[in-house]
Order: sequence, then C-alpha cells, then structure tokens
Amino acid sequence: MSTSTAPTAGPPRFPFSAVVGHDDLRLALLLNAVHPGVGGVLVRGEKGTAKSTAVRALAALLPSHEVVEACRFGCDPAAPDPSCPDGPHPAGAPGGRRPARLVELPVGATEDRLVGSLDLEKALSEGRRAYQPGLLADAHRGVLYVDEVNLLHDHLVDLLLDAAAMGRAHVERDGVSVSHAARFLLVGTMNPEEGELRPQLLDRFGLTVEVRASRDVDTRVEVTRRRMAFEDDPVGFVARFAPDETATAARLRAAQARVSAVAVSDRELRRIAFVCARFDVDGMRADLVITRAAAAHAAWDGRDAVTADDVRVAARLALPHRRRRDPFDEPGLDPAELDRALADAEDHLGPEDGPDPDDDPDPDPDPGPGPGDPAEPQDGPDGSGTGEEPDGTGGTTPEADDPRGPATGSGGRAEAPGTDSADGADGTTDPAEAAEATDPGDREPGAAQAPAGGDGGEGRAVVVGEAARLHRATVRKFTVPGLGAGAPGRRSRARTDTGRVVRPSGAGTTRAADLHLPATVLAAAPHQAGRGRRGPGLLVRRDDLRRAEREGREGNLVLFVVDASGSMAARRRMTAVSGAVLGLLRDAYQRRDKVGLVTFRAREAELALPPTSSVPTAQQRLSRLRTGGRTPLAGGLLKARAVLDAERRRDPRRRPLVVLLTDGRATVPARDGGDPVVDSRRAAGLLAADGVHTVVVDCEAGHVRLGLAAPLAAAAGGELVTLDELTADSVGDLVRATRSARAA
Repeated sequence: MSTSTAPTAGPPRFPFSAVVGHDDLRLALLLNAVHPGVGGVLVRGEKGTAKSTAVRALAALLPSHEVVEACRFGCDPAAPDPSCPDGPHPAGAPGGRRPARLVELPVGATEDRLVGSLDLEKALSEGRRAYQPGLLADAHRGVLYVDEVNLLHDHLVDLLLDAAAMGRAHVERDGVSVSHAARFLLVGTMNPEEGELRPQLLDRFGLTVEVRASRDVDTRVEVTRRRMAFEDDPVGFVARFAPDETATAARLRAAQARVSAVAVSDRELRRIAFVCARFDVDGMRADLVITRAAAAHAAWDGRDAVTADDVRVAARLALPHRRRRDPFDEPGLDPAELDRALADAEDHLGPEDGPDPDDDPDPDPDPGPGPGDPAEPQDGPDGSGTGEEPDGTGGTTPEADDPRGPATGSGGRAEAPGTDSADGADGTTDPAEAAEATDPGDREPGAAQAPAGGDGGEGRAVVVGEAARLHRATVRKFTVPGLGAGAPGRRSRARTDTGRVVRPSGAGTTRAADLHLPATVLAAAPHQAGRGRRGPGLLVRRDDLRRAEREGREGNLVLFVVDASGSMAARRRMTAVSGAVLGLLRDAYQRRDKVGLVTFRAREAELALPPTSSVPTAQQRLSRLRTGGRTPLAGGLLKARAVLDAERRRDPRRRPLVVLLTDGRATVPARDGGDPVVDSRRAAGLLAADGVHTVVVDCEAGHVRLGLAAPLAAAAGGELVTLDELTADSVGDLVRATRSARAA
C-alpha cells in the first residue's frame, strides 16, 4: 500500500504543524488517528480557538487507502465487507486509491442524511427498493467532524456514537434494512457557553480537550502572523510547512503500524484501574480508553511497551469529562490531583521488580512486598508529563484545594450529573427514553450502555449545596399540565408539527408538509402493474398517501418570580430560590431546559436571570441579587408575563411554569391611582389566561398573618405552598411530572 498522504482537494488547508499552541488538542487528534479504538475527541472551548482548523488539518495527514472500484461504502479490496450493500465483492476486486475523507455533519442534518434512506430516484423511476448511503458511509475510513455537537439533536448524537463504537451502521427505516462498515475518527467541537452535552453522551467520547486562546502576548502575536501569512499566500504558506507535514505524516504511519504490537503490562493495567477508581468514574469505558490511548502514545513515541508516563498522558485526556463532580464544580482535571493519584498508585503497586499482584505464584514463592508496603523511588511521572503540556488551562482549578480530594464513592460527594430521578408514578416507561432516563436505584449515570441486568452500582445522595438543604424529608410533589404529548422525566419527547420524522401513519393527508414520501412510494409500488403504469414514474392514488408523524423535544422553562422587597425576610427567600434554581440547573444543563429569575423591589421589576441553562451564568447572576424597598407585586407578575411571551415566540413548545415567592403584601400598584392588591391579582389572572401554571410560595412569617398569598394563588389558578416546601427536589419533581393535556 502506498504511504502517500491524502491530497488536498479544493483550496489549501492550514497545515496541522502550523497550529500554534494547543498541544493537547493536537496530541488527542493524533492518538485517535493512531488507534481508532480510542473513541474520538470532544474539543471544548471558546470561539476562535482553531478547533475547526486543527481538525480539518488532520485529515490531510491521514494516509490514502485502497477502495473497491465503484463501491459507495469504501470497501478495502484486500478485505471487503461481506455485508456491504454494494457487494459482495470478491477478494482482490479491482480498486483505486482514495484520500481519507473529511465529512462534516451540519447541525441541521436530519437522520436520513446521517444514516441514509430509501433511494427515491430508483423507487420512482424503477419501482424498486434501494438504499441511498448517508454521511456515515461517506466517512468510513476517514474523519467525521461535528461542529457544535452540543447543539445537535440527542438522538443523532446517539447514532453517531453507536456507529463510532461498533464500527458499523445499522439502518432500519423506510422499508430498508442495511448494515455497513462505518469506521471513522469522530471529532466533535463545542462551546460550553451554548449548552452542555448529557453526561451519558460525554462519557462515550474517548478523549476530551479544553482549549482557549492563549493569554501570552508573544503566542497571540505568532497566531496572528501565521494566519495573516496564510490568507495572503496560502500556497506559499503550505509549502513553508511541507517538510513538517511530511515528517508528521510519516511518524503517524509508523505509529499506526506499531500500535497493535505495543504491550500493556499487568502493572500498567493495575495503575490505570487504580486511577479510575480514585476518580470514581462510572463504568469501565475510562479504563479501556486510557489503555488504548496509552498504547497509542507509546507507539507515537516509537516504543513497544506502555509506561507510567503514557498512562499519565492518556488519563489527563480521558478523565476530565468522566470524573465524578457536581455541575457547579470547575470543569477539567487538575494535573496536581492526577499526580497525587498516580503517586498513590505507585505506592499501591510497590517496587517494579517485585512480583505482580496478579501473577500466579509459584508453589513456594519468595515473599515480596505487599501492596501496602512503601515503594522505593521510581522514575515514574513527576507531574511534568512526557506528552504535550496543557496550554494554560490546568493547574488553577479549585479542586486542588478541595479538602475532599477526588471522589472515592463516599456519601459526602455529590451524585454525578446525568442521574435523573424519574417520577414513574404511572408505572410506564417510554422505550425511546430507556437509554436516557436513569433511576439512581437502577443504573449509575454513565452506565447507560451497560447490558440489561448488569450491576447498577450503589445509589448516592444528591447534594446541591447548602442553600438546597431545606426539609428534603417533606418534599411535596406538584403537578402541572403541559403542552403537546410530552412524557414525564427528561426533556420530553412529544408529537409535534415540526421535528424529526419517527414513523409513517396509515392515515391519508392532503398537506404536502405532512407527506411521508418514502412510505407513500412503498405503498404505491406493488400496484404499478395493476394500474397500467407505462414508462418511468409512479402512479399514486389518495389511499397510498402516508402521513409523517413527527417528534420534537419539549423543554421546560421554570421562571422564578421573587419578592425582593423589605416586607419580609428577603435573605431567607433568596437562599431558598438560589438553591432551587441551581438545583434545577443541575438537571437542566443536561437537557437544555431553561431556568430564569424575575425579582421585584422598590418600584420596579427586573429580569435578574434571563432564561438560561448555563450554570456559570446562573451562579454569577444569583450572587448579585439586591433586596429591600417596597413591593411592586403586580409589576413583577407583568414582567414575568412579558418574559414568558418572548420565550414563547422563540420556542412555542417550551412548557412554562411560574414559581412565585411572596407574602402577597403588594404596596406598589401597576399604574398610578390603582389598588396594589387588586392589580396584583389581575396580573395573576393574566398568567392563568395565558395557560401558564403557577405555584405561589407563601413566605409570610410571624404571629399575625394576613393570608394574602392564598387569594393570589386562586387568581392565578395555581397551587399554594409554604416556603419550607420549596426545594430543588420539589420543583424538580414538578418539572419531571409534567405531561400533556392535549392529544397529539
């Protein structure tokens, strides 16, 4: 096979070796190119940090490969896929060379574009069923790049990760049943400010890298120089780095040839297992990824055996998105914390020349040092690493000073993000949600892909912070009607007029937008001879028409409206609402649900926290809340109505819920000369007329109580609860219990 690199099609690409800094990013990409079993790379970072540039540049380094002539699935002539839809191909079939492809999946891609679908052209012209390959087939033996993967629909991310893990794509849709090879290097990029991926999806990316623009002046200047030089003379700039590109490509090919022979000793396997257990990661995927990445790193360095330094490099890239942490902890992995875990692992393993704990002992073995004996000084990792150094993003996270240390499974640590307590009151489960919804008693987060009946692990207490520790033993569950045919639990799936097509319906349709074309073609095709069809085209009757049933995601919007006046203990209210908001965001950041906050005090209402699913944004805004002054209750409710109206225009399917915290003692009217109490009840009635469900939390305290919150709740058509009943769990149960009030 030729060792030439893939030729660049179209305009010149920025060279991989010309990327300034981002050593971890480049290393993670190369390790995946060396060993595809690593499982892909998730690149997280702010805008304009060369994420896309580095990924596109990598494709030019990958070697070209032989493909069977005219095979749309890129089969290797030496070992063709026996189940190839274009096959079967005989061994040694004629072929040619093809560069490694870079296939980009746009955010707006549909399922049929990703996995393929019925070939409508052949169905219409020839009346036969045929399969049209999708992007997964195009990416076989190349790179599949997904920019803004966090904005991609969850079910598409699931399909991507399934194919990447299995190396095959299985298609069952539109009357087509196909399985084909789909081995590719998966790279996803995302900006965390725009929303997070669910932890179950995060875990399935092999490595993750945090990138940000350098704060070093000289580095920033060099980035600007190179970019301007490339834009002024792309051909000349590429030629300038051609020797470096050639050397990198040759080193990559050598590592690919070597990696299968790299040995991983039992000692290093135990080191990997110790570190993964220390960081309390869920499942076994982390152990496997670190093992493969360490082998790839050894091959990249030209060695035939994995060392402790290889393990450190691999763990630094494989653990940041897997370590057990609360959503409010800083992301990433503190290198000092990793070094402490590796040092403890070295102590646990004992001297390297001692017997391996897993080795079968001789009948009369010489006693060796046990796992708990002090280890002699080793040439193990010293914290500097042997691979690429972090580009300024590590070493400053609060975890280094966290007295708890890394998670060890003790009850004092927070449960991993991704654990969602399903209501399950009706005893039913949506099968389509089975891979997403996780009951803490059934399955640990991150174990979504475990075989049925596997060990689900032990349950762990959920801790959202001191502000949320409010009477958890007496949590009250609320109910609220929703829009659409949503299901309780995670961000609800619902029958909608937009969204992905999930199935055809036998009911006819007269609207073109509702037509399920593949199903209609399949219904009409068997009757063409009887209908006297002549020539191309298809004779379709009204009873052949099939309607497309669509399914979208109905998110939740919980808007807290909080009395920040001086009429009662404002600090206690703010403590309660802060705990509830952050507790909801703990779940919402996985689902892209939104939480907002309106406060009212003095003579005005303020949108203190615009609807968001960003944990850092919420923390920052909640820390700056002001209290004191009079009580413009009507103004607060009208402000909430305006916020909900704006959000409804952006996303009509998002279910609104207002949680109003007040004692009902309105002192500022909505307009001059009005009655503050009457105006507030009228404003509450407007929310009810809009179909917004409201929960009024009565914060009145003291021996003399006016009971003004109850009439307010009645005017809003909502429920009345006390402040003690408001916790992150109670509101979370309310959101998770939402379900449809109208049929699909």
